[in-house]
Amino acid sequence: MKISVDYPRCEGHGLCTEQAPAVFALDDDAQLNYRFEGADVPEEYVTVARAAVDSCPVAALREQS
Repeated sequence: MKISVDYPRCEGHGLCTEQAPAVFALDDDAQLNYRFEGADVPEEYVTVARAAVDSCPVAALREQS
């Protein structure tokens, strides 16, 4: 599973970081850090990563096929 992030759309709400802290983090300026940029999300994080995608209130995260 890969996730695409629309960084300009992200408003830094942090719901994704609550759902999947091993996958997403916000820096001190509320800028999103996606730890698996350009790579597959490791299998052990797929369930929480999907929950994070679903939780984004501005649809800045999308699961790629």
